[in-house]
Amino acid sequence: MGAKKIQDEKEVIRWFAAGWTYKEMSDEYERKYNIEMKPSAWGNFRYRKGLDRRIARDDELIPWAVKKEHRQLYPLAMLRVEGRKRAGLEVPQDKLRRLESWRQMLDEENAVVHYDPDTVDGFFYVPREESDNDIIREPEKKTTERRNAEKRSA
Repeated sequence: MGAKKIQDEKEVIRWFAAGWTYKEMSDEYERKYNIEMKPSAWGNFRYRKGLDRRIARDDELIPWAVKKEHRQLYPLAMLRVEGRKRAGLEVPQDKLRRLESWRQMLDEENAVVHYDPDTVDGFFYVPREESDNDIIREPEKKTTERRNAEKRSA
């Protein structure tokens, strides 16, 4: 096993508490310790130490395993922002304005977000149905595949 790269765990925990980005942490480690750290190292540290996630994961809003080619599309970005807002996390003002505009469009069109991974476009706005109780069309089966740090096995 290689040498331990994290020199001062308390320092890194302070950075997490202060809201530093993984890039900021990596840059500071390079500057201060001359150690190159990949962003994934900080995520792994957070996971091992049981620190809170830095992003909101709302499997009720994003219940699908989204294909890589669809992960940067606007509907998914807006669902992520909505998830942050619902979780009570800070949302930058510009993203809040875009979210409000997007939600207004959904209301005016009486539409919800539908995801079909087997299409080029992936995300679609479809007419709201009586069974729709949120801003998405619930799939018959949730297919989210990522590990959930809050539900770690003991």
